[in-house]
Amino acid sequence: MQSKFFMKKQSIIPITDPDSPDYLLLDHTADMGMEITAPDPVDLFTKAGRALVHIMLGDILSKGQETMNISLTGEDLSDLMVRWLTEILYLFAGEYLITTDINIDNLSSATLNASLAVTPFDPSRHEVLREIKAVTYHQIEVTRQCGIWKARVIFDL
Repeated sequence: MQSKFFMKKQSIIPITDPDSPDYLLLDHTADMGMEITAPDPVDLFTKAGRALVHIMLGDILSKGQETMNISLTGEDLSDLMVRWLTEILYLFAGEYLITTDINIDNLSSATLNASLAVTPFDPSRHEVLREIKAVTYHQIEVTRQCGIWKARVIFDL
């Protein structure tokens, strides 16, 4: 599995770690975006959550010490994606918990139920690579094209 991302004049820097999430970083004025593709919506939401953590913290080697259950509702899949990533961001920024594993139990066009493995943030073991302030609705997109699911999300840095 190989991921690619680009920033600054769209130079491509490959990531060859087979455990890293599949996503593209999109250069956006004063913000950062990502694009994810997957064969189905559950995989799309799982990859998006992992990508958010990877963008902020890189590879996390520690396993989750506890499990948290998350239940969300939204107007549609795009709204649900923003709420989903906002929840993962809140756990990190507000509760100092890093999501280390994601299991989506149920996903529909208006609901998401998942269990997250989380571990406490430890500055002696974890380094914040990028601070993300918010997940935005700007250019949010969750679509299915030619049998492939795609999401585009912009973050406020």
